[in-house]
Amino acid sequence: MEARKSRLLAHALRRAEAMRTQAHPRWRAVLFPLVGFVSLVWFLVRVVPKPSRAGYPCQRVAAPLASSFVLWLLAMSGAGVALRAARERFKSARAVAGVACLVLGVVGVVWALGTMPQPARADYAPHPSNQPMGVAQGLAPGRVVWVHDPAVTDWPGPDTGTRWYDHVDQEVTGQMLSAALQAYTGVDTDLVAWNALFRYLNGGSGYSAGEKVAIKINLVTTNARMPLVDEEYNQLESDVYGVTFDSIANAPQLLHALLDQLVNVAGVHQSDITIGDPTGLFVNYLYEPLHADFADVHYWDNRGTLGRTRAELGTVPLYWSTPDATGTTQDYLPLAFEQADYIINLAILKSHHGAGITVGAKNHYGSLVRNPDGYMRGKPNTGPPPYNGYYDMHATLPGDGFRGDWSATLMGQYRALVDVIGHEAIADKTVLYLVDGLFGGKHWLSEPSRWDMPPFDGDWPSSLFLSMDPVALDSVARDLLSQQWPEDVLMYEGVEDYLHEAALAGNPPSGTFYDP
Repeated sequence: MEARKSRLLAHALRRAEAMRTQAHPRWRAVLFPLVGFVSLVWFLVRVVPKPSRAGYPCQRVAAPLASSFVLWLLAMSGAGVALRAARERFKSARAVAGVACLVLGVVGVVWALGTMPQPARADYAPHPSNQPMGVAQGLAPGRVVWVHDPAVTDWPGPDTGTRWYDHVDQEVTGQMLSAALQAYTGVDTDLVAWNALFRYLNGGSGYSAGEKVAIKINLVTTNARMPLVDEEYNQLESDVYGVTFDSIANAPQLLHALLDQLVNVAGVHQSDITIGDPTGLFVNYLYEPLHADFADVHYWDNRGTLGRTRAELGTVPLYWSTPDATGTTQDYLPLAFEQADYIINLAILKSHHGAGITVGAKNHYGSLVRNPDGYMRGKPNTGPPPYNGYYDMHATLPGDGFRGDWSATLMGQYRALVDVIGHEAIADKTVLYLVDGLFGGKHWLSEPSRWDMPPFDGDWPSSLFLSMDPVALDSVARDLLSQQWPEDVLMYEGVEDYLHEAALAGNPPSGTFYDP
């Protein structure tokens, strides 16, 4: 851009080679017993009084560490006994027995060290680089626009006592969104760009006054089921869930830029816009700067107090294209989606321990009012998930080992993500897919870190991605994330399976009949 260093890139990123992390035995020799002991104590204190807590996320993390520690302790204890016995045998000149006990002790020590948890490894053999598949979508079919401007962020980083959202430049953010819109549509004004988007989706007609727009953002770090937001909508930190004040969410500056475009450029009335996340809470650091300039917009969340709009279920059903969902509680889209004429999917650039990546498609895992594991406000949620009879949306995630189905790590499987992003009441209404890559984040709790790869070179990604093709957009995000956090993205080949299934949804590799 004229006075800025914005660079527009529209390309397909090359597949990354599987990367392996290296062990650090010096510090792990001390850290593993300490972490294992703490995990064991935590697991016993929490789960013994109430076994249902074994299904909690923190316990699913603690359990394998605790069990590994117990095995390690038994092995080391056995090795110690054997070594003491060897010493006594040697003292008694019983050399043969002493050597046998010594060998047994050494074997025990080696086995104990071998049971220490190893770093995550990308241990599958990646198939050759993909060729284009499916039918490209959108006004510019298959195009993904990437805008990168290092000037948009100047945050010193985590643990500095500063808040990431106070270090995003509003003016530059607005320029990046404008540049992305114009680059995608191939025009030189924002108004013409919006007209082109609406006309393409409508088959020729532009936006009409009174038509409603619903914007789905990602509020998972302020999920309503967790103690992450107080009654006054202030953000909280949680040692249990690992969410901190440094955890990244949608940048309020990008949300503001999008509302400004819709209201002041495209001509959408504020009261016809709904923005939020049905499973999250619209915390003050997001709500206040937006409400100050766009007071009549509906700020949509799970609680619906202090000026927010409570998410409610609509009447449009969503079906899961798998026999595993037979007899489960019927799912419905939220009322805001049902009433909307247009949907905008505004995700965050993140990796994920279960899905590999969580970008545009998985952003809709928060679109059903209930949580993916069936948790629903106001209803009992006893025992392990899934709760309340709902289908477990997590069941087909490729790295979701805590559900026990490791076949999901393979290619050619049914993927619930395809049912969500391909639903006619979502796909046919979505006018724009955006990914907020100003900071990015690791795992669902959005741990930030600087990116070493070019063109970031040790800075934040400072990027925005835009498309009308959800598969193309998530594919580009996957390639970038595989370079930054390969331990998540390259853990299983099945991470990209939903992209293949969605691109070929009419005749997918799994043979699934995705309906509708």
